[in-house]
Amino acid sequence: MTRALHIAVLALAPLTVLAACERSNVNPPTEPADPITAAGSDAPPPAPPPGLDSLMPGAGPASFVGRWAAQASWCANTSGAEQPISISTTRFEGYENSCAITSLDQVNNGYEATLACEAEGAANRERVRLSAVGEALSLTWLNRDNAVVQLIRCPSATPAPAGADEKRPS
Repeated sequence: MTRALHIAVLALAPLTVLAACERSNVNPPTEPADPITAAGSDAPPPAPPPGLDSLMPGAGPASFVGRWAAQASWCANTSGAEQPISISTTRFEGYENSCAITSLDQVNNGYEATLACEAEGAANRERVRLSAVGEALSLTWLNRDNAVVQLIRCPSATPAPAGADEKRPS
């Protein structure tokens, strides 16, 4: 057998195998497959193995999402240094700073976040550990000699105090 004929046979072999496949069972791209209706297909997801719950302290990232303040009286403030910080899974907003959460890693006692911040016109990066237990949040500033700040969760709908829209004297 010549080399060219040998290459042609090898090139056509996969096409021959594919041609033998039954095409009637293949859905065209514009028609999705029917849902699986076999027994157990609508069963709830399995429970996590014993001990796995401890890997999700505070029930996951939702544990630290919200508004947090050093004192309960600060929860109603909307301006000034004594106002709550707001944390989501992507943002960390506080007095005179605004940070994007660029990474979020689960650790044994909470989450460690890398923040890309702008504060008073200057950009910087921070690392913080967020450990929420109930209505308390412990922030550990990893690049500030592990300085710890204790915060409490603000109620989700805190009414603004009378006169909160007025500017405070500086």
